Amino acid sequence: MSPVLALDNSVVDVVFPITGHALPRDHAQALKQALCAQWPWLATDGQAAIHPVKLVPGLDALALLSKRSSLLLRVDSPRADALLALAGLDLVVDGHPLHLGSAHRRELQPHATLYAYKVAAESTDEVTLMASVAQELAEMGVGGERVCGKRHSMQVEGQVVNTFSLMLHALKPDQSMRLQQRGLGASRLLGCGVFVPHKSAAAV
Repeated sequence: MSPVLALDNSVVDVVFPITGHALPRDHAQALKQALCAQWPWLATDGQAAIHPVKLVPGLDALALLSKRSSLLLRVDSPRADALLALAGLDLVVDGHPLHLGSAHRRELQPHATLYAYKVAAESTDEVTLMASVAQELAEMGVGGERVCGKRHSMQVEGQVVNTFSLMLHALKPDQSMRLQQRGLGASRLLGCGVFVPHKSAAAV
C-alpha cells in the first residue's frame, strides 16, 4: 500500500469576504498598493501572493462586485495567523471603498488540475511564454500537461503587462502542492502565476 501524502500546510490562503459596490477591471496595481500600504511586509515577502478578485462578467471598465466576492491572500502560516486576527478592515482601491469581513484559512490541496487566471509574459508571443514556463517548471520538478489560454493585458506603472491564462493537468500530488506554494513567473502581488484547483482541462 502506498503511503498517504502528508500535506505541507506551510503555505495557505487567507480568505476575506468583501463588501463593496465595484472595482475597475484593471485594478491589480491599485489593489497591490492598497494592501501594501496596510501591510508593508507584503512588498518584501517573496512567498506572498494576491489572488485575482473575481468580478461580475462584462465589457465595461468598471465591474460590479458580487455578494460572494472575496479577497484571497496566499501567505505562509505565521503570516496567516496575524491576518486571521483582523476583522472589519476598510480599504480604498482606486477610489472605490472595500470592507473586509472576518477572514478564514483555506488549506491548499493537491489537485491534479490547476489553473492560473494570468501568468505574466514578456511579450505577446505564446511560444515564448510556454518556453519560459517549461524551463521554470523543470527547475521546480513539476511535470504535467500544459494548456495556454487567452492573452490579456493590464496597466502597471504606466506600462502594459501582457498575461496569459494557463492550465496544468495530470499533476502528481507533490507537484501540485509545490506549484501552488511557489507560483509561476513574476508579479505574484498583481495576481499573476497564482494557481487554484480546476475541475477540468476542457475550459481553458
